[in-house]
Amino acid sequence: MTSYDIYLIAPQLAIAGIGLIVIVFDLFFRRSKLLPVIAFVGLLVPIGLTLIQLKDLTASDSSGLVIQSSVFHGSLMVDRFSLFFNFLILIVTGLVILSSNDYLSRMDRNRAEYFGLILLSATGMLVLVGATELITIYIALELTTLPLIALSSMLFTAKSTEAGMKFLVIGALSSAVMLYGMTLIFGFTGSTTLSGISDALALAHNSDIPFGSYAVLVGMLLLIVGFGFKLSAVPYQMWVPDVYEGAPTPVVTFLSVASKSAAFALVLRVLCSGFIDLQLEWTILIACLAAASMTVGNLAALVQNNIKRLLGYSTIAHAGYILVGIAAIGGESSSSLFSHMGPSSVLFYLVAYAAANLTAFFSIIAIGHNINSDRIDDYSGMFHRSPLIALALVLSLIALIGVPPTGVFMAKIHIFASAVDNHLTWLAVIGVVNSVVSVYYYVRVIRVMFLSQTENRPRIRMSWAPSIALASTSFMTLLIGVLPGFILNIAEDAVRVLPNIGSW
Repeated sequence: MTSYDIYLIAPQLAIAGIGLIVIVFDLFFRRSKLLPVIAFVGLLVPIGLTLIQLKDLTASDSSGLVIQSSVFHGSLMVDRFSLFFNFLILIVTGLVILSSNDYLSRMDRNRAEYFGLILLSATGMLVLVGATELITIYIALELTTLPLIALSSMLFTAKSTEAGMKFLVIGALSSAVMLYGMTLIFGFTGSTTLSGISDALALAHNSDIPFGSYAVLVGMLLLIVGFGFKLSAVPYQMWVPDVYEGAPTPVVTFLSVASKSAAFALVLRVLCSGFIDLQLEWTILIACLAAASMTVGNLAALVQNNIKRLLGYSTIAHAGYILVGIAAIGGESSSSLFSHMGPSSVLFYLVAYAAANLTAFFSIIAIGHNINSDRIDDYSGMFHRSPLIALALVLSLIALIGVPPTGVFMAKIHIFASAVDNHLTWLAVIGVVNSVVSVYYYVRVIRVMFLSQTENRPRIRMSWAPSIALASTSFMTLLIGVLPGFILNIAEDAVRVLPNIGSW
């Protein structure tokens, strides 16, 4: 390993080091109030290192070339695509740390472990978004998931323990199935790198057999099982509602945004770099997963009385919307205005969804901490108790529906337009119908907060740190909808480095 290799993985090393520093600091000094400060301020180091890498890439490709660097013999790639997700994950991690300030009174004895595990999970995500080799992908997935499993049970209540156990068992099963799929693909192609797999499939592809080979067919199906678990896509979503209900709300927030973003980055890179020659086959498979996820997620959310379970099913539905954009990558484009928007619309949607979903969960963290309940009926009269928090929650729910001028509205336009252009009109129609269905359960929460009667109850209070996090995400939810061009341009630059997309 050279010094340049260390430079390329410096953001991952930095955030892992910060996680360990937080834990060691607590062992020696026992000043729990300083832990969130160390964790949050420490994130400036990996963010700064990522900025330096982006500056180097920008200077390198000023001639028009797409520059990227690999580490460990092509196992990890540092390019605009991975740096895009580095920034997204690091920003989300920082905001979640800010939002946790009040909530952590419930787990005062385990604050160091809480921040340390979040930072270690984020380390796995930073590795995952740049991974270009199957073994690296598997290790990064486990580094991402195992800390989240421990965090899910950290309240040590019956529901929290149940959430952790279900997450552990189902996660272990999906990982084992995915690993077996990887071995089948390695056995057929003789390579664990995505580029090597792509070259082998291009030479050995048999159009008479689905996916060119029965071994690749089974391997891809097993890979989809593992990826589907990480994406919370139907039919691999059974863990979501129970984990969302039982786990600490800041952990659910981190899981629903950062983990999902990293998982979609992985799927995009794997499909575009390793299996682009099989795009006609996996397009149909991804489209079916998208349709099922949108439909099941929205229908199940209609009958929920717990707001965290409701947002859990909402997460499943939004995974379906994002999968529409991935399915559009493999379609046959009509070469119109939106012909290149499939992959970049996925990145744009993830940013818009992150802003809206973080706003929703930050509001729920504040309200739930004060009223000690997550039942929707207990949100009655919330507008009179805390107008600003209630308005922030309303803004996030309107954004998740896809109402202008919010970011998710613009993201859905690009996702569905890309699907129509790539001859997946039926999938776009299902997405629009599901967006209409989602209005019912989102508006139900709004109605309870504004119209339901309530007795005189104390106001909802937030400290300065969660308030800053909530204000920031609320502002971004509106800004992305009003001025989407900046994020869209960055997203288009990021996906150009993926094979077979840069020429679109």
